[in-house]
Amino acid sequence: MRRPATILCLLALLTVSVAAPARAQQRTRAAAPPKEAPKEAKEVNAPADIPAPYDRDLLRMSEIIGALAFLRGLCEAPDAADWPARMKALIESEGVTPARRDRLAGAYNRGYRGYALTYRVCTPAAHEAAARYVAEGDRLSHALAGRFGG
Repeated sequence: MRRPATILCLLALLTVSVAAPARAQQRTRAAAPPKEAPKEAKEVNAPADIPAPYDRDLLRMSEIIGALAFLRGLCEAPDAADWPARMKALIESEGVTPARRDRLAGAYNRGYRGYALTYRVCTPAAHEAAARYVAEGDRLSHALAGRFGG
């Protein structure tokens, strides 16, 4: 059973965590290797993998969380460790089947790796990209909550 409360949680996660990233000095540390989304144990009697009407938006949200996990970590933001934990919570609440968990984790990993391939240091562009993702995630979570929040 999918939980509409997940959408409301995503809304709270995005609006509370990052209002506007602070402009920090550029960091010269190398990027860490991508953090894979957590693997979950396979269920023996998993329910049928029926797509929810909000799956496309949820996958985009997963990709945004992945991008923010990398960018906020690269720029050593105070909330950097929160993003992988948020994805884990999303997978735990919405990943009702192994295939669904794999899709959510795959979207997160695409978002993370997309920036891991090109960014090695925190730059003003990395701050700008993170700010844009926060804004997009905020809009998306409000839309999801409004349409499917219950």
